[in-house]
Amino acid sequence: MPAAKEGDRVNFPSYPHEVLAVVLSVRDGRLCVLLWKRARSPHRDRWALPGGGVESTERFRDAITGHLAAKVDVRDVAHLEQLATHSRVDRDPRTRVVATGYLGLVPSDVQPDLPSDTAWHPVEDLPRTAFDHHYFIDAATGRLRAKLSYTNIGFALAPLEFTIAELRDLFGAALGYQPGATNLTRVLTRRHVIDPTDRRASSGQSGGRPATVYKFVTRELTVTDPFAVLRPPR
Repeated sequence: MPAAKEGDRVNFPSYPHEVLAVVLSVRDGRLCVLLWKRARSPHRDRWALPGGGVESTERFRDAITGHLAAKVDVRDVAHLEQLATHSRVDRDPRTRVVATGYLGLVPSDVQPDLPSDTAWHPVEDLPRTAFDHHYFIDAATGRLRAKLSYTNIGFALAPLEFTIAELRDLFGAALGYQPGATNLTRVLTRRHVIDPTDRRASSGQSGGRPATVYKFVTRELTVTDPFAVLRPPR
């Protein structure tokens, strides 16, 4: 077959491409994903990831932020990154649809005003999801857990200020195990991920010395130790 010359028209295959958002957040001490209930077939009444089609003149990132705002009224995503693309020809029974997933993180203290057909679901106790959306959820959970080891991505799960006990609970919910508070403090301060503020938390009913309040040094994703791996305490 002769090579195409400059200016020749190339006939690329044409089929829909959609973007899907795996929005994770710690809610009531559990890592949760945001899902909405489908109102139409196929997979009517199943829970699905928010998302939709991509316009021919639209960037994927712009498309997914637009769908999040329009469909589930979520605008306070602290971190968003491209996750994976699935192109299995039978993933949608109607026609071939290629899907690109995004990982989004919402801080635990942010309370989006969700529509009635949208809810947070614990990733360890998911309902039956539409299409192949569970693959994207598994990939997003794995990505987050890995990046908690070697980046500062915890900033996107945490409030602006927090105690070490509060941060430990957030890490524990995301990782699936509770890291040691002393070790977590040492690791994050040594890597200059968090800094103490001049504030202290109220002691509460239990009394005792008020805990130091911390904050993340930056709220932009940074690789802090490319070889680090967090492990459960022995």
